[in-house]
Amino acid sequence: MYEPEQFPGLIYRMEIPKVVILLFASGKLVCTGAKKEEDVYTAVSILHALLEEKSLIFYE
Repeated sequence: MYEPEQFPGLIYRMEIPKVVILLFASGKLVCTGAKKEEDVYTAVSILHALLEEKSLIFYE
């Protein structure tokens, strides 16, 4: 969900692993709700692959 008028970041809720990622235009992100450190790495990896698949990541 992305509503910049209410919150300046994208809120992405994942089922597996059960985490919430807040992604900001600066490229920074916050991952909350993970039970294990491994879940954070898995969630970020999945999100990265999804953003690349949709051509939403730009490398300079």
